[in-house]
Amino acid sequence: MIERIVIIDRADPVSFYGVNNSNMTLIRNLFPKLRIAARGSVIKVIGDDAETDEFQQRIHELEDYCVKYNKLTEDVILDILRGEEPHEKKSDGVIIFGVNGKPISARTPNQQRLVDAFNHNDLTFAMGPAGTGKTYIAIALAVKALKNKEVRKIILSRPAVEAGEKLGFLPGDMKDKIDPYLQPLYDALEDMIPAIKLKEYMETNVIQIAPLAFMRGRTLNDAVIVLDEAQNTTTHQIKMFLTRLGMNAKMIITGDATQIDLPRSTSSGLLHALRVLKNVDGIGRVEFGKKDIVRHALVQRIVEAYEHYDEQAKQAANSDANDSED
Repeated sequence: MIERIVIIDRADPVSFYGVNNSNMTLIRNLFPKLRIAARGSVIKVIGDDAETDEFQQRIHELEDYCVKYNKLTEDVILDILRGEEPHEKKSDGVIIFGVNGKPISARTPNQQRLVDAFNHNDLTFAMGPAGTGKTYIAIALAVKALKNKEVRKIILSRPAVEAGEKLGFLPGDMKDKIDPYLQPLYDALEDMIPAIKLKEYMETNVIQIAPLAFMRGRTLNDAVIVLDEAQNTTTHQIKMFLTRLGMNAKMIITGDATQIDLPRSTSSGLLHALRVLKNVDGIGRVEFGKKDIVRHALVQRIVEAYEHYDEQAKQAANSDANDSED
């Protein structure tokens, strides 16, 4: 009789062990000759050498599957523990499998262009109206790179600019003060990474979410860096951010030129950067449109209505200017 210690530290424990440890109960039933005790990321198994060795191998195969698909079903456990290949989920075009095995993939041609641009460039700009999924896809690409061990960390940032409201002083410590501005980034991450694993990543700084002001002085190596709502940066801020790019790192900059919340006297750093970097090699650029909106169908009609209104207002202003000249 020997004792082996098997460490399960890559998979989400809730997904791996199952609700009320149902997966672990099934595993115990399939290895009746072994004494198995599981706590946290540690599984202790006692039995003869050959059977404990097979147990260790199968457990790591289950972990690999769980890491990839964020889900472990009874059928998959039975297939793997019997030494059979589990039925693979269709993964054509899938960026990652999110929480509970939800496939996350590009849903429009421009979303796919963002995926391709990210794969071929170290810096990519994604421009377009609200609801086109540019930030969501950007974060999915970052999570995929982390899971594939292409990078060691993800850094998500956005400028702390209020959308037309003066919120005043917010209570709490620094994290409490900046979290309201960064909530959209948390929402996307919670769709893609199980809660316990996400908390672990945040606590160990594998995933860092910070306002733009915290980027000064840093060199960001071995990371995917996403800057959201970049239309609300100043020219100095975005230059500072772009020059943080380090070795083995990629950046995605997202923004919407129709939702600039800066004071009227301040020009958008994103629009300025797009003009300055227009002819620089190694930079991808993807323009999203109304047809890429993947939220509620009403959102597309709202965007169209505002565009129509703005066009009419511009024509009326030009007409008034011409009349005054006459």
